[in-house]
Amino acid sequence: MKALFGNLPPDFPWQVLGGIAVNLHIAVLALIGGFVLGIPLALAQVRPGLPARFAGALVALMRASPTFVVMFFLLNIIPSEISVLSVRIPLSGVTIVALSLLPYSAYYIAESGLDALHQLRLNAPATALLFLPNVGRAFFVLVMASGAAAAIGVREAIGIILRQADRTPTRLGQFALFAFGIVLFGVIFQAGFALLTALRRWLTGRATQRMLAGPAPPPVQPGT
Repeated sequence: MKALFGNLPPDFPWQVLGGIAVNLHIAVLALIGGFVLGIPLALAQVRPGLPARFAGALVALMRASPTFVVMFFLLNIIPSEISVLSVRIPLSGVTIVALSLLPYSAYYIAESGLDALHQLRLNAPATALLFLPNVGRAFFVLVMASGAAAAIGVREAIGIILRQADRTPTRLGQFALFAFGIVLFGVIFQAGFALLTALRRWLTGRATQRMLAGPAPPPVQPGT
């Protein structure tokens, strides 16, 4: 064990935890952007018409957008900083990656939101609440996809593990680091998906109970 991990810096666990915080930060930014763009697209598709067709086409385009292509496209066209009212705002790699994940986030929110709106129109609020675990699932997918940030030098968890593997002299030590990364992310994501599955089952159970109960009987009028 010491032969495998003896070359690791003492603060390596803290570096990885800091990298996971970066992954979460990217996912939160992408999810917020997904709400800002996805909810209006969902609302635009509730009623048929030209706005609904346009919104549907935009959602389909975002669904087909590959994250890596979008990320490197943005990296080449977006300046390193922008100026708003004479205030210079730097655009970091974290922002670039969050923007590259925006198409997936917005399309997922738009489709899940549209389904929830349809359920509300059918007077099925318990089923509409399945929107919440769907958003949670999107968040964990975004966390996993944020590992693409390693390709542009952002110090997220995957990039930290890969850089340390490059400094590890033995092949066995490199494989051990890769296995560590897989187990670490596997535990986090499986725990998250387990919670989301439990929430989905509870909401589905509530919706089933509501359907079986049916509408409440009309009150009995006095004297009838």
